Amino acid sequence: MSDPSIPQARTREAAPENTEAAAAHGGISRRRLLGTAGATGLVLGTAGTAAGYAAAPSEAAAPLTSLGTDRAMFHGKHQPGITDGLQARGHLVAFDLAAGAGRKEAAALLRRWSETARRLMAGEPSAHGDTDVARDAGPSSLTLTFGFGHSFFARTGLEKQRPVALDPLPEFSSDRLDKNRSNGDLWVQIGANDALVAFHALRAIQKDAGRAAKVRWQMNGFNRSPGATAHPMTARNLMGQIDGTRNPKPGEPDFDRRIFVPEKGEPAWMANGSYAVVRRIRMLLDDWEKLSVKAQEDVIGRRKADGAALSGGTETTAMDLEKTDAEGNLVVPINAHARITRPDQNGGAAMLRRPFSFHDGIDPDGMPDAGLLFICWQADPLRGFVPVQRKLDRGDALSPFIRHESSGLFAVPGGAAEGEYVGQKLLEG
Repeated sequence: MSDPSIPQARTREAAPENTEAAAAHGGISRRRLLGTAGATGLVLGTAGTAAGYAAAPSEAAAPLTSLGTDRAMFHGKHQPGITDGLQARGHLVAFDLAAGAGRKEAAALLRRWSETARRLMAGEPSAHGDTDVARDAGPSSLTLTFGFGHSFFARTGLEKQRPVALDPLPEFSSDRLDKNRSNGDLWVQIGANDALVAFHALRAIQKDAGRAAKVRWQMNGFNRSPGATAHPMTARNLMGQIDGTRNPKPGEPDFDRRIFVPEKGEPAWMANGSYAVVRRIRMLLDDWEKLSVKAQEDVIGRRKADGAALSGGTETTAMDLEKTDAEGNLVVPINAHARITRPDQNGGAAMLRRPFSFHDGIDPDGMPDAGLLFICWQADPLRGFVPVQRKLDRGDALSPFIRHESSGLFAVPGGAAEGEYVGQKLLEG
């Protein structure tokens, strides 16, 4: 859990039409409903907040708020779900190709998945056998992102096309990895601001897999819902810490260089793509919550209340690593998590973190099975995740309170152009 701000959401689309007229008709179609709702132009999270508590449907209530009408685009230079803002709900799922399935079956599967993603992200039903779970909802910022694991290339006879950057991650001393919940031939990331929309996409992807692939592992996550705070702010994790302050931002001059494979990079099919490191990080919350707030802040290196560095200022004030207190002690401890993860402490290594929290119940001993579904994006994990994790492995104050329980590394190709499917340059090149 490095110390990086929530990526900015990309531009959304909404069709213009009269919302009040639409709301007056009870039998309105899904397609028209999506169009009418988009005309409100409401700021996310500022209107319609009480509508969900109504005892019965109201003819005067708008059928959708801006939360439902927000839409991410499937086609583009990069795949969705990388630079989009954090979503309230998420599902991560890895698949292994079925016995006997190869390149041909994989291509057909990616073609099906891409078409399903395009339709669902537009607020449309899937092409075949739609479950109707999301019938009444808008796109709700739904994104679907697809990647290939190291084992995929041998299964499809494409070993020569496997990127060097996809070599297995090194072992770290703090790892306690469950191999059954790690890696996989194929990886899908699903995010949305509505739980039913996210589940609908997960079910559609699973059904599309058919006999070509089977689920290897699946994980569910969440973030704070848009509009839940009085003003936009960096997210908090389950330790109560503001988490994401120093995330690279799309507007920064070197953002693309750090996060995306260049258009003339190698291999060619990964142009405009990125590499995702996925880690299920268990938080030992019972131990963490025994610490005083001051002790927690020393572990992280930032104030719990507002995310500001212990050296002073606001959340975005640059951390003064040399500042000392009256007794000559470093204000930001030498092993503080925020100090260790800084790019200038790791040869410039940077990654775009876009996580989900998770809670999978209570263990028999009464401890919550909860933590972070850590997802980070970089142009090369050997220059992004690996050097930072190696540094953390050698003495991060946070390490006694977390446990890395599963891991995966996936090559996520660039976005699909109109009429193409994700991974087409690899599978048909």
